[in-house]
Amino acid sequence: MTDLTGLRFQDPAWLLFALAGPLVVLAAWRRERGGRAVAFPGASRLARVRPGWRARLRLLPVILAGLGLAAGAVALARPQHGTLREDIAKRGVDIVVALDVSGSMAAEDFQPRNRLEVAKEVVAEFVRRRTDDRLGLVVFAGRSLTKSPPTTDAAVLLRQLEDVRLEMLPDGTAIGSGLATALTRLRRSEAKSRVIVLVTDGANNAGEIDPATATDMARAMEVRVYTIGVGRGGQVPMPVRVQDPFTGQAIRQTVMTEVQIDEALLERIAKGTGGEFFRATDPATLRGIFERIDRLEKSEIRTTAYRRYRELHPPILASAAALLAGAGILWATGLRVGPA
Repeated sequence: MTDLTGLRFQDPAWLLFALAGPLVVLAAWRRERGGRAVAFPGASRLARVRPGWRARLRLLPVILAGLGLAAGAVALARPQHGTLREDIAKRGVDIVVALDVSGSMAAEDFQPRNRLEVAKEVVAEFVRRRTDDRLGLVVFAGRSLTKSPPTTDAAVLLRQLEDVRLEMLPDGTAIGSGLATALTRLRRSEAKSRVIVLVTDGANNAGEIDPATATDMARAMEVRVYTIGVGRGGQVPMPVRVQDPFTGQAIRQTVMTEVQIDEALLERIAKGTGGEFFRATDPATLRGIFERIDRLEKSEIRTTAYRRYRELHPPILASAAALLAGAGILWATGLRVGPA
């Protein structure tokens, strides 16, 4: 079945001549009616005489000729049907999330969960939105670890993210090492845009690579780094395990612990690489920050659409010729419009 949405006429002016067919048939029909209206002596005696088959078919040659003229005009207008084809080129963004898993991420100022649990949930939402990009995951504490290199397989990345937990690495906050490991994951990337989202709640106090050196590496590689300081500074509720003096068993207690976030360092890293520094003091703010980064780092999608047209006039032209030929043959046999 022909899709009418792809139909067009190359020379539509010929469609005006398609009206000639119906006009010819109408003129012949009026002539035929006028011829029968002529009165002559004795006509009343023939009123009840039924016309023969030749009289009934006298308009057939004209009807065929009218249809042939209309079909010929449509054929000359060159109807064409186009098939639409779209080429979609997607150029995604390669993104690595560097997530702090140090002991301070257990702070419970993001009630009812701790900082790490909320950060994992927000990162997972971010991953699900970036369907056209390659995303990777690096975790760091006293040292850094690649959980997933950049991939388009969101399911694999989400499983690796779910596996992230506290105490999976030696304690400490090696911001420089985490950033350097994330840069290593992007070293072979051919993406036009490469980004690191660094999420931490502390100050650099571990690792073999200085944050300034890692920042210089990112700038040389033209990788933008968005830094996010998570949690409130100062005294925050922190769960700790202590030994019960009466039973000797380990029990969990919440104590107020001093935690400082090196905002100046995070600002230098972001500014030095063309990114931005954000501060998240609650879950809603953290979620809003990732949504903003999602808007800032858009994938490039280019769509090229074109149609390939197929000529439809040959069968219509053949039909027009057949109709006109049939009309001529019938006319030659004596089937003609005229006074009875």
